[in-house]
Amino acid sequence: MLRDKILVFFLFLGVASFATNNKPFWGQTGHRAVGEIAYNHLTKKAKRNIEKLLKGEGLATISTYADEIKSDNSFRKYSSWHYVNFKVGETYESSEKNPKGDLVQGIKICQQIILDPNANDEEKIFHLKLLVHLLGDLHQPLHTGRAEDRGGNTIKVKWFRGKTNLHSVWDTKMIESYNMTYTELSDNLDYFSKNQKEAIQKGTLIDWVNESRELAMKVYDSAKTDQNLSYRYMYDHFSTVKTQLKKGGLRLAKVLNELFG
Repeated sequence: MLRDKILVFFLFLGVASFATNNKPFWGQTGHRAVGEIAYNHLTKKAKRNIEKLLKGEGLATISTYADEIKSDNSFRKYSSWHYVNFKVGETYESSEKNPKGDLVQGIKICQQIILDPNANDEEKIFHLKLLVHLLGDLHQPLHTGRAEDRGGNTIKVKWFRGKTNLHSVWDTKMIESYNMTYTELSDNLDYFSKNQKEAIQKGTLIDWVNESRELAMKVYDSAKTDQNLSYRYMYDHFSTVKTQLKKGGLRLAKVLNELFG
């Protein structure tokens, strides 16, 4: 009997370890941190209207929905909304647009449907869930990367000697290594003054895309193919990840305040 209990205990540890080590983090922890930051910067009116529409479901909870539906083929048409790629030297305005849609087009469609008086609550909820996620994606720089390497997905590197790619390092690995829950992360990001917050929230969606694109070019230069990235890379670049999470949350709050406030 004791041997059986010990066996069950170690099986449980194995399953728990597998679940912990294989979860996507910008898809979960990072996105939820962005949602939590945004919620904390909503106006009272916007907060009330969003809570009414979502029936109490929080922004942090819905922030991962757009990734969760990727496994359902009926939602395949939204896949291209998670990123926007264009050639080096171009801006979004001058680039050739993806006929299937892109991150910018997806955000604009979500805004239009949320504001549409003829759209029903189900349509508005669906597109609000997408909008919260897409504003988070916008601030992961490699979601505005180059088409030829799929936003860094084909640039193979190592993270603490484990095989991965540059996109994954910025999407998941650094946040995973930081080892905080989304609430701990959102509560412990850099402090911004009122003037700094206002400066971050200024500009248009296209301004934010082009800003993220400039940062993406620096990310591309930060690592070489097959390079082993570890403590030094984390030291040099995780402050950028934290800043982008905070910017994403503040700008999401601005968009939602305009839609619901």
